[in-house]
Amino acid sequence: MDRMLKAVMIVFIMVLGLSASAQTNRVVNGMLRDTESRPISGATVRLISDKDTLSTSSTNAGFFTFENVKATKFKVRVSSLGFEAVEKEVDFPEGQQEVRIPSFVLTLNANQIEEVVVAGVLTVQVKGDTVEYSTKDLKLRQGAVAEDALKRLQGVEVDKDGNVTAQGESVTRVRINGKDFFGGDVKTATQNLPANIIEKIQVVDDFGDMANITGNKSGDSEKVLNIQIDPKYNKGFMTTLRGGYGTEDRYQATGMWMGMTNKTQVSVLGNLNNINAPLFDFNTSGGGARRRMGGGGRSGGGMFGNPSGLTNVGSIGLNVRHDFSDKLKVYGNYSYGRDDNNTFTKSLTDHTIDEGNQVDQSEDNSNKITSSHRLEANIEWNISDKDYIKLTPQFGFNDVKTTSDIFTNSYLNDIFVNEQTESVLNNSNVPRYSLSGLYNRKLNDKGRNLFFNFNYDNAATTNDYDRVLQRNLADPDNSGTPLSEIYEKTLKEVNNKSWNAGTTLSYTEPLSQYGKLEFTYDFNKNAYDNKNYQDAYFENGNPNNDPDLNFHFLQDYSFTTHRVGASYMFENEKIKYSVGASVQPSLLKGDASSDDESAIIDRKNFNFIPIARFEYKFSRQKNISLNYSGRSTEPTVNQILPYAVSNSRTNTVIGNPNLNPEFRHQLSVRFRSGDFQKGNTFFAFLNGSLTSDRITTFNKSFRDPELGMIRETRYLNSDDPVYNVSSFYHFGKSLKEKTYNLMLMGGVTYNKNLSYIASNPTATTGDKNIINNYVFMQGLSFRYTPSENLEINPGIRYSYNLSRNDLQTASNRNISSLSPTLNGSVNITKSTIFGADVMKTFNSGYGSLSDANPFIINTYIEQRFLKDQRATVRLQAFDLLNQQTNLSRTVADNYYSDTQTNRLGRYFMLLFTFKLQKFSGLPPSEDSGFPGGGMRHRF
Repeated sequence: MDRMLKAVMIVFIMVLGLSASAQTNRVVNGMLRDTESRPISGATVRLISDKDTLSTSSTNAGFFTFENVKATKFKVRVSSLGFEAVEKEVDFPEGQQEVRIPSFVLTLNANQIEEVVVAGVLTVQVKGDTVEYSTKDLKLRQGAVAEDALKRLQGVEVDKDGNVTAQGESVTRVRINGKDFFGGDVKTATQNLPANIIEKIQVVDDFGDMANITGNKSGDSEKVLNIQIDPKYNKGFMTTLRGGYGTEDRYQATGMWMGMTNKTQVSVLGNLNNINAPLFDFNTSGGGARRRMGGGGRSGGGMFGNPSGLTNVGSIGLNVRHDFSDKLKVYGNYSYGRDDNNTFTKSLTDHTIDEGNQVDQSEDNSNKITSSHRLEANIEWNISDKDYIKLTPQFGFNDVKTTSDIFTNSYLNDIFVNEQTESVLNNSNVPRYSLSGLYNRKLNDKGRNLFFNFNYDNAATTNDYDRVLQRNLADPDNSGTPLSEIYEKTLKEVNNKSWNAGTTLSYTEPLSQYGKLEFTYDFNKNAYDNKNYQDAYFENGNPNNDPDLNFHFLQDYSFTTHRVGASYMFENEKIKYSVGASVQPSLLKGDASSDDESAIIDRKNFNFIPIARFEYKFSRQKNISLNYSGRSTEPTVNQILPYAVSNSRTNTVIGNPNLNPEFRHQLSVRFRSGDFQKGNTFFAFLNGSLTSDRITTFNKSFRDPELGMIRETRYLNSDDPVYNVSSFYHFGKSLKEKTYNLMLMGGVTYNKNLSYIASNPTATTGDKNIINNYVFMQGLSFRYTPSENLEINPGIRYSYNLSRNDLQTASNRNISSLSPTLNGSVNITKSTIFGADVMKTFNSGYGSLSDANPFIINTYIEQRFLKDQRATVRLQAFDLLNQQTNLSRTVADNYYSDTQTNRLGRYFMLLFTFKLQKFSGLPPSEDSGFPGGGMRHRF
């Protein structure tokens, strides 16, 4: 590692030395226009010679400039989306230090993206995996942020917690000008970036750096937003300060500063509040140069009502980007956050057993304090026209302290079995670091290419549990005999270490004008070193030697895959496809031991994986794409242990060292179409997956006369394949230059959940139980925006969740939700604004858990003043009727669980906001300001 850091430092010093030397005063400039003499902005312009490789973009007026040009003879190459590329050779006249190139005239490329002009403004472009929206004609109120612009885009939705979906899929990452912003945090960018500086928003099905560089799109894509800043805002700054106080001692203090030059961008964000508004998502990290294998989810709160509990938030972050030259660019961020969350949860869980239905009713009162650090950087170096390097170091640390008090009643066929009270203290910390990188070499100009990337990730988790459980037991015959009390106290220490390392090598050989052959090799290894110690005690403090409560486990194992493949790729004006195959041997190997047992884990598997991707362009505004991917997933720690692990005497987990990794096949189909001149858009997707060797549960549930209900969980590979299917569509219609917008969307999801169950404690096989889960969703919304001073958005959404249980049809339970909504805002005067957000929800099927049908009303009135309306006073009311509630359903292999958690309730708050925005070359009238700072209230 030290050698690598020294090498990176040497590279920096060399590059800085080169950039500081050999400066000249030669200047090259020119102008770009189309065949109708209109200027072309945002085009990529490159100056190429044996001494220079420079790059820039054209301004809104179509101008471009290169300074300090070394060569006297060079080429200028121009490319822009939707136009044919142009190249000219240029000589400096002897004795001159400046040359002005006659205008480049770019002609439309009939095979590229359809350009759609509405009122003289480019609105939407569609090509392959990208849909690009221009924001220039959106009717946004002064002070709007990126999130407001997203709400205006066809096929894009933003919910009340700030989560973004595009074309039915969750957006997982946001970039600004192609680079991660605060590690790709979605809400950090969308709720803070002012809309008036945005030129375009792209929705991309991103397959990673390898696909972006080589064109080889393998594996699963993720939905990414790329926000492009208008070049005229490249020099200047913007800032926002906000403070507020309200009833129930609610408070808010936030701030943001963002400064930009042509080569540098710096952003600072701070946040302190108790209204459930986190600023950063620490459960995600930047994209890196190579995608990690498996693991990880995303979470995060939102402006109004983190779904779980009440949270006090404090956070601060710094994001920096600097271009040392056209060849060397560095960007990264540091974030710190502290969340103090109190959550009260009620749940109703219906377990499937062959004796009937076991129902657990529980209440959980918990407090969780989380402190998180995240530091990451990206170094991109274009060594030459043919060589490119990217390095991404990352570091993170989480410290979590949790206390929980859980009360549970258990019933079997409506007869009381037992109740228990459980108290848990848990302290954990998780340091992690990683390094990833890539190198790409263009071997010739015809498509011969060599690509290499790698990653190394290391994480360690330390957990200390202090757990006390007291249980009251009913007589099995329910004869009214007195209840006995059982006391358990356990102390557990968990130390888990893991690392992941991998590399990918790709070689591409052109075979013809349209075809090329690619050979790939991929290596990946996940290694685990885990320690799990638990000791039990009686109430008087003496050791409890019950073997079900005392264990000392060690596990040391790894999962390794090699993947070798070859594919043929073809692309012409209409068709783009890849066909081929790869083979993947995998090895799950290691050992596990306890005080008196041990096991050797040694499992080999071999998978044959087709390679298939197809894209067809019906027209320049309509295409369909199909993509197949396959992936092998190793068992978890608890799933491979060959002996019992018990947190209590009533809940035991026994793993299976003979488990095979499961393998998932996935096929996705996406269709995009639109007549954007007429304001029509249509997006649809269909995803299906089939998992073989699915790791599933074998659950035993039986009554013990002294302990009550006993649960034992084992694991095995399913004999049946498990599959799921999901679909979504969106149709949008815009009329009268987007004054009227109609949106219709919906979808169907099907999941097959499989498990095995038994009620005999000595059973070695169980009855197969299949839970078929169907979810139907349909929504309709309408938006009326005659100007930026008035907006009205009525809508309605319906969802229906249907589950069918093979073994226990009596436990089948369906839920539904109908939610009409109305939100909007209006300028009462030029500087006075009133807004409201109203939603009524009709819930059905949750049984005794909740019959709540909340009616939520949020509203505000604000007054703007000072020059350019830089100051704002707002009086806002949240949940006027105090009816907030949060209901959800989980369907798993052998149970349903309905959950209700507390949410932020009614409060009133008075807020003061001061904002300032100044960019060079813009008149004061364009200082529009914004109310961001991370704490933007959405109505």
